[in-house]
Amino acid sequence: MPIVLQSSSLLWTRLAALVFTCIAFSVAVHGARMDRGVGDWCIFCWAFSFAGTLLVLLVELFGLQTRAPVSWKNFPITFACFAALLCLSASIIFPLYYLKGSMGPSEVRDFRIVSTVFSCLATIAYITEVSISKARPGEVAGYMATAPGLLKVCETFIACVIFVFISDNSLYNRHDALRYCLAVYCICFILSAIIIIVCVGECTGCLPFPFARFLSSYALLAVVLYLSATIIWPIFSFDPKHGGSKQRPPNCSSYVGLCVWDKYVAIAVLTAANFILYLADLIYSARLVFVSA
Repeated sequence: MPIVLQSSSLLWTRLAALVFTCIAFSVAVHGARMDRGVGDWCIFCWAFSFAGTLLVLLVELFGLQTRAPVSWKNFPITFACFAALLCLSASIIFPLYYLKGSMGPSEVRDFRIVSTVFSCLATIAYITEVSISKARPGEVAGYMATAPGLLKVCETFIACVIFVFISDNSLYNRHDALRYCLAVYCICFILSAIIIIVCVGECTGCLPFPFARFLSSYALLAVVLYLSATIIWPIFSFDPKHGGSKQRPPNCSSYVGLCVWDKYVAIAVLTAANFILYLADLIYSARLVFVSA
């Protein structure tokens, strides 16, 4: 089987990401002395990104793009975007849990610093890869290489983070309005994930309706749903009339990790962030429909 090796900025960027993620999780496993939970998540972020990048490099090295069961116009940039977000989350979470106020041996702290530095470098490498691979104006590219496609990845990732915070059912069980917000997060996440899978699986031609018009219709629905959640969640989380609290409880200062009030704030911020992303998605999708028409 012939080996195809063409030197390019994209190749070197992927090799850099491969090395950085490998060092990040290897050093962390070797001497960072991490607890289960947060530590496992950071290891997963680095190891998953490393494995996916290695797979992409091997497929392109042996020229197997046409034999891959996915659309190669969409898969590499979709993975790179997810990897950038995963490494970014690990770069923020890891030092907060393992470096802030660390009182352990200096050697362990040094291992943790090295993992953090290389996690940040991996994030930069993946962002660079996305920047190189994304579609340019007038260029024929896969949907996931366009702005709406990349926004879909960010939307699903933020929804996953919201699910992590809202996994404690006491956060939404005390009022129907909060359960409505949970339903909004689930519906939009599922539909966005289906769109990504359809594009990466190159199944858009099998749909019984125009894909571009479906995207704009869904983006409009998501904007309306997230706008309502952006308004409802803070009202029923912080208004004393609905059992909430405007002030951060004193016991949160001594709480390990995030207390319930902090989680309410995080979900409110992430909901607003996803609303902005869906609004941008709607604008791009509407332009896509009008240009194609």
